[in-house]
Amino acid sequence: RLNRPKAIHALTHGVCTAMIEALVAWADDDAIDLVMIDHAEGRGFCAGGDIRLIAESAAVDGVAARAFFHEEYRLNHLLFTYGKPTIAFMDGITMGGGVGVSSHGSHRIVTETTKLAMPETGIGFFPDIGATWLLSRASGELGTWMGLSGEAVNGADAITAGFADWYVPQDRVAELLERIAALPAPALGQSIASTIRDYTVDGPKGIFSEGRDMIDRCFAFDTVEEIIAALEMEKCELATRTLTAMRAKSPTSLKVTLRMLREARRSTDLETCLEREFAGTLQVVKVPDFYEGIRAAIIDKDRNAKWSPATLEDVEAASVEAFFVARDERLFG
Repeated sequence: RLNRPKAIHALTHGVCTAMIEALVAWADDDAIDLVMIDHAEGRGFCAGGDIRLIAESAAVDGVAARAFFHEEYRLNHLLFTYGKPTIAFMDGITMGGGVGVSSHGSHRIVTETTKLAMPETGIGFFPDIGATWLLSRASGELGTWMGLSGEAVNGADAITAGFADWYVPQDRVAELLERIAALPAPALGQSIASTIRDYTVDGPKGIFSEGRDMIDRCFAFDTVEEIIAALEMEKCELATRTLTAMRAKSPTSLKVTLRMLREARRSTDLETCLEREFAGTLQVVKVPDFYEGIRAAIIDKDRNAKWSPATLEDVEAASVEAFFVARDERLFG
């Protein structure tokens, strides 16, 4: 149970380590059939990583920031490959690192309060925690839209995009949790799914129910400039809103993100994507946009970041390529 309510349960290095240690211990414990991941009181499941601490570390020597990402990504991979069922209750705010400790699990539950997003382009970063793997495998170009726009989606859209499996009314989650915990051993994935299904309802439609054709049409290109041009040709409200959102993001982050997503689409496993993302984090802390994004979002909270460079046209190919340079420091092997 995540328990940092004042920070919307944002992940720290210590939280990731504690989760890894517990999961490793439970993996070989015959008394443990399944793992449920939820949160204490507050506005949501998890708002992501503690980016203020990451930025403070990166501004000094980056050692603690690198160590955090290394631990967080190991946790993401462990959840993805875990041998026992993991059930995540993704209600309320579920963003960034919160997606990493839920959507890589085996049974993922959303509610009417779910607001799921990968909003990293808004802080001069790119979708990480293995999100490039998840986003690149979303149907059509839904993941490309999510990664570039950073916009939040509801529970139904999270299911459509492959980030969740079941929609359960929030007032029934506590009862469901008790039902799952009371399942007779061994509580296998099939019996868990059957139990969850008893509580599942059809959630309200989201953005993807009406905007999917436009998203698939506009986000099929391999350059951000072409995507922007396609959006400018559209007349619907979602296209206009998406343009506004993307124009507020870091131009460098937009280009790096699209490249990350296209590389991930060609990758065959999560591990490769995590290694690529980790290498990218070692570069992101060297560029000004990350610190400016944190300032605008977390420190001054003026939501008026001054990106450098300020336009897509001024982003040099070499500055994007720097995010994809192989590093000696690796997550695995």
